[in-house]
Amino acid sequence: MLALLEAWLLAPFDYGFMQRALVAGLALSLAAPPLGVFLMLRGMSLIGDAMAHAILPGVALGFLAAGFSLPMMSLGGILSGLLIAVLAGSVSQMTGHREDSAMASFFLISLAGGVMLVSLGGSSVDLTHVLFGSILAVDSTALVLIAGISSLIVVILAVIFRALVVECLDPLFLRGQGVRGGVVHGIFLGLVVLNLTAGFQTLGTLMAVGLMMLPATTARFWSQRLEGLIAIAIAIALVASTGGLLLSYHLSLPSGPAIILLAGSGYVLSALFGRHHSLTARWRRHAAPLGAPEND
Repeated sequence: MLALLEAWLLAPFDYGFMQRALVAGLALSLAAPPLGVFLMLRGMSLIGDAMAHAILPGVALGFLAAGFSLPMMSLGGILSGLLIAVLAGSVSQMTGHREDSAMASFFLISLAGGVMLVSLGGSSVDLTHVLFGSILAVDSTALVLIAGISSLIVVILAVIFRALVVECLDPLFLRGQGVRGGVVHGIFLGLVVLNLTAGFQTLGTLMAVGLMMLPATTARFWSQRLEGLIAIAIAIALVASTGGLLLSYHLSLPSGPAIILLAGSGYVLSALFGRHHSLTARWRRHAAPLGAPEND
């Protein structure tokens, strides 16, 4: 039994490429879920998906300029994502349109432009690599970049944590303390862009947001406290990253989709059996005798 467990759980990580993939996945799993929790609490869950597409033109330009140079592609993705965020915010302020509708418009333009650029400058294999990534192809340079960006996100998030919480719950109080909510919002969107840029090498621009949002939305079925949401979301992401890599190794599955589908399976099971707001929780509440106290 122990030999079987070792063969399934430990032996795959004897290989260098699996070790690098594991460290990259764990680094992203620590940085991405807290951002997803705040996106969910701010009613901006789909903004993460929009921002994931917004980095594509910059990634494509970096690819055209230097090939598969992760630093150049990451720099292009960061600049592109920040530019789209600024443009969407500016259009929203000048026209009065909701920021999410402006972001959706720009992300569609970005997605089409990025796919066009990669298609013109490379092959279908290049396009697939950019869109879907390959965590098993992470090299030492990519690993250092991913770990560095993830560490920076965690540090900055810790610094602005209180302001971010207050800005979510009571922006007027934050303004009364002399802190501009727009600055906090801008820093937060910058962190989202950084995280998506770090994640595109492993999961691609189309699925990088999955490790950010799926654990966060899953945690909502198990906790109603902010610290609980963040802790559970990180735990789910860690399990999904590690488990997805093991499944991809043993079953010869693509690694990125395996990770996201495992996280998605957790979401479906939580929606059915979670402690809060799930189908089972609703059934228990309706089946409880009238006047009986509810478990929280």
